[in-house]
Amino acid sequence: MIKYVALYRTPTDPAAFDRDYFGSHVPIVNDTPGLVRTELAKVTRTLTGEPAYYLVAELYFESPESMTAAFKSDPWRASGANLQEWGGMELVTMFTAEVVDDTGGLAGAREK
Repeated sequence: MIKYVALYRTPTDPAAFDRDYFGSHVPIVNDTPGLVRTELAKVTRTLTGEPAYYLVAELYFESPESMTAAFKSDPWRASGANLQEWGGMELVTMFTAEVVDDTGGLAGAREK
């Protein structure tokens, strides 16, 4: 399994961010083909350092290939355009990560 992670820094206007993010962005992203699970979490407390993040979005796909196909889809392109419309691109750090188990092996992989 692989996931796409978006870390959103604390916006100047959290209420406006929530309106745009949850009101328009999330519904578009949810239409992405191949998306098997979504986890959204608002950061409630920073234990060390400056409060940097406001929201964490994790989008799960079965494989790198399914994620690559999703990134080429119309809903994914529309979600990127939407994010730019309301300025979310200025707040976000994005990356992909392979899901592993507690031994560092691929999660769900079976021994032969």
